[in-house]
Amino acid sequence: MKKHLWLTLIALVAAGNPLRATNPNPLPLPEANVLPEALNDDFQFRKFNIYTNAQLRPRATPLVTRELAILMERDRRTWGAVDGQEIQERTGQYFTFFWRAKRQANLTLRFEYRQSILKNLVQARELYYPAARGSHESEFAIVGSDFSEDGRVTSWRAILIENNVIVALLQSRAWR
Repeated sequence: MKKHLWLTLIALVAAGNPLRATNPNPLPLPEANVLPEALNDDFQFRKFNIYTNAQLRPRATPLVTRELAILMERDRRTWGAVDGQEIQERTGQYFTFFWRAKRQANLTLRFEYRQSILKNLVQARELYYPAARGSHESEFAIVGSDFSEDGRVTSWRAILIENNVIVALLQSRAWR
């Protein structure tokens, strides 16, 4: 009986959540079109989290911390990285958004951002959620060469889109 439960659990974990986004870390969009805004109380952002996984510089004093949560997050982000190149690919900024849909809808979560080296160029990434309802957690990662060549994210905004209309919005203070 225990073996059957374990096999079922492993199958569920391997299958993943069918309500999760179709692409775990999307690539930048070629063009982010401007959309009309009609904010709706049925959709809302609850909170957000930004984590910067900075690469340690050779011969530099490492950032010492006693906070276990920070140490655990660093370990989680670099888990499985064997060499320096794999660690470089996981170095960057991670944006996690927690949002809720009170009714079922086909939603697209778009993350628009500017980076320090690219100045005012707005880039965007999207995740699609068919038949989304309830609470969701979505993550966008600006890592690897996107982070090392284009710089830190200086301003950002997250928008929920239904039928090509913005229904929820969350943005940084620096966004204009």
